[in-house]
Amino acid sequence: MIIVSACLYGVNCRYDGKSSENAKIINAFKEDQIILVCPEELGGLKTPRTPCEIYKGTGKEVLNGLCKVKSSKGEDFTSYFIKGAEETLKIAKTFDVKKAILKSKSPSCGLNTIYNGDFDKTLVKGNGVTAQLLINNGIDVITENEIDEY
Repeated sequence: MIIVSACLYGVNCRYDGKSSENAKIINAFKEDQIILVCPEELGGLKTPRTPCEIYKGTGKEVLNGLCKVKSSKGEDFTSYFIKGAEETLKIAKTFDVKKAILKSKSPSCGLNTIYNGDFDKTLVKGNGVTAQLLINNGIDVITENEIDEY
């Protein structure tokens, strides 16, 4: 079983109510091989929702209580992102998942690069909250950009 960000499989669960459908992922995996998740919805956020970014840090710092996930309006959404990451990890443990394909650049799912928290499209090194929690628990994480290597 593989966890896949639901938006990559065509589910309209992104912050803007759209998907990031990826034909390579849809064609590569049968429905019985994947578990679709949207950590932000699992954390209690509705779709569509105000865009959020990790403010001046990464998922690692969020999980360690050193920075926050904020909306473009300055609201603190940290608890939703942590809860969504924890719920995703529970699913992974329940189904003994060892791999995940997550949406790049996302404050939840981003891997290696995420937005900097200033909502100016600047990327910084680091992982999203869910990606970091899965990595911390031994799950191999990639984004849709590495699907050819999977």
